Amino acid sequence: MKLVSLAFILVWYSVQVSAQFDNGFPYAKITYEDFDAKPLKEDTSAYAIVLNEFGEAYIDNGGDNNLILEYHVKIKILSKQGLDQANFEIPLRKGERSQEIIRAVEGTTYNIVNNAITTSRFNNKQVFITNLHQYRDVYKFTMPAVTVGSIIEVRYVLESPFIFNFWPWKFQSDIPKLKSEFWARIPGNYVYNMSLQGFLKLQMNESTLVKECFTPGANKADCALYKYSMINIPAFVEEDYMTASSNFISGINFELSEIKHFDGRIAKYTKTWRDVDKELNTDENFGIQIRKGKNVWADRIAELLKTESDPLRKASSIYEMIRDWFVWNGTYGKYTDEGLKKAFESRKGNIGDINLSLVAALQEAGLSANPIILATREVGLPNHLYPVISDFNYVIASVEINGERYLLDAADHFLPFGLLPERCLNGNGRLISKIVEESGWVDIKPREKQKQQITLSLRLNENTFKGDLLIVSSGYEAYDKRKAISSQESIEKYKNKMQQNFHSFQIVNYELENFNDLSKPLIEKFKVESSLETSNPNILYLNPFLIERWEQNPFKSNQRLYPVDFGAPMESTFILNLDFPDSYLVDEVPKSIAMALPQNGGKFLVNVTNRENRISLTSIINLSKVVYSSDEYHTLKELFNRIVQMQQSQIVLKKK
Repeated sequence: MKLVSLAFILVWYSVQVSAQFDNGFPYAKITYEDFDAKPLKEDTSAYAIVLNEFGEAYIDNGGDNNLILEYHVKIKILSKQGLDQANFEIPLRKGERSQEIIRAVEGTTYNIVNNAITTSRFNNKQVFITNLHQYRDVYKFTMPAVTVGSIIEVRYVLESPFIFNFWPWKFQSDIPKLKSEFWARIPGNYVYNMSLQGFLKLQMNESTLVKECFTPGANKADCALYKYSMINIPAFVEEDYMTASSNFISGINFELSEIKHFDGRIAKYTKTWRDVDKELNTDENFGIQIRKGKNVWADRIAELLKTESDPLRKASSIYEMIRDWFVWNGTYGKYTDEGLKKAFESRKGNIGDINLSLVAALQEAGLSANPIILATREVGLPNHLYPVISDFNYVIASVEINGERYLLDAADHFLPFGLLPERCLNGNGRLISKIVEESGWVDIKPREKQKQQITLSLRLNENTFKGDLLIVSSGYEAYDKRKAISSQESIEKYKNKMQQNFHSFQIVNYELENFNDLSKPLIEKFKVESSLETSNPNILYLNPFLIERWEQNPFKSNQRLYPVDFGAPMESTFILNLDFPDSYLVDEVPKSIAMALPQNGGKFLVNVTNRENRISLTSIINLSKVVYSSDEYHTLKELFNRIVQMQQSQIVLKKK
């Protein structure tokens, strides 16, 4: 026992010996059966698979009481794409006075050569530590002799002074796992809020009491030992129309609530929402800036109020004034960078500078306005139960007029009043009111749809189609189109880019209406024509869905455990009127169809008529919900299968 203790101490003082992993699975015990391991039937295309993974986290008994993670993993490489698994990159957080460190790294690559298992050991001198930024390094190393069919085994110890989150464990990753197990040994005087995340079920969920396991100095405390595991874990696959993957990857999260010190002191780390509301209201870069910002905009607001008395028009005018005044520097943030006065003078700033200025100006006009902090879609959902201010990376303005709430973001010049960018459509935000009792959660809902109507009027003369195409875009569709048009150097270049989507048709002329009037739909007018060359000049084929058609189904998985999130409801209407001469007859047209999703979730309708040398086709896609649950996935997937099939269909005309 003395020898074991001595070895443990030597490791901690950077002597290069193996870490003493008492738990988990044994190191360097590879069998021929390991090389025969196959991926799960849900992951037949997997390029690598985790055979076993174990982690144990605990608080060190040493003087710093740091958080220790012992990590051990065994991975089999299944294809060339999986060779990247040999490259390990371990992020290390840094603070002003302390940082995370890696100790006792061991690694072995196993191969079968001449029916014998060979080993290639990792050289710990070939380690690179890269500085990402002020608060993060990356510890990098590559395992040797890795080929398709190799098994990689790595274990290391990570020591961290940052105990707030204990150690978040992710059971799921981008490759499947046969088993993943995590133990958390937490002293009784450390209180953590724990939460299970994701849709997969635990195979093991146990807790036991370990007597006197935490003994810093002369003090003693019992520990709770939590054991969690999952088996046959599918890879997490990102698909279209989802928010941040961090919302859905199965794992265990911990947040420090309080520490009960041995001298009787209690240090609380998790605050209440009321605490956060009060702190933000008195924060120099948040609430105090709003109060200072009212003076910055006072003269301009006073001038505006001379000519505007209606509250809604007043709010809209102030929104447009702020939106047109600033240039967004592309940086998110819930706080101001240098203060609203400097932002006003420079006419540029981050999201906090612009939208806190908007709140200040609205309040100066006597309107009921407050900031709302939120997390954008790519960073994940904020925790509702326990306030973690770092969960929020954005702020918008809220104004209430005649009992209706309008949510505003003045950072984007293509956003009309009341329309939020898609990045903000992420569940709920936290409204911060000067009256703390009025603070609370607000649903971040889209006020508009993704709405588009396409009308195509064609005439056939001999074997040439000519006609007019009208596209009317509203809501988010208009916002996206305006941004796409502005990204080109000229309208002509945008037209040339559009030409790539017109298949066999040529754009003869292009006109644009209401580009600068954000209150109106964006209107695009095209004159188009196509001379269809076919192997048989007596037969003409026409796909009526000339533009904006679905080439493939965005939903490919057989099963989706997380919801589909479109951001905003979707409504698309396509109308075709095709006139053809008496010298032709109709050989084939798409069939009419009517399909509806359960619980009024949406519909897909196609109606086709053929009368007196005119084919008329109307197609309507209406997705009335923003979010569709995993239970609704299969019917949604089938609806898009029908849409893709229909939009690949042809009209066939034959000469008499």
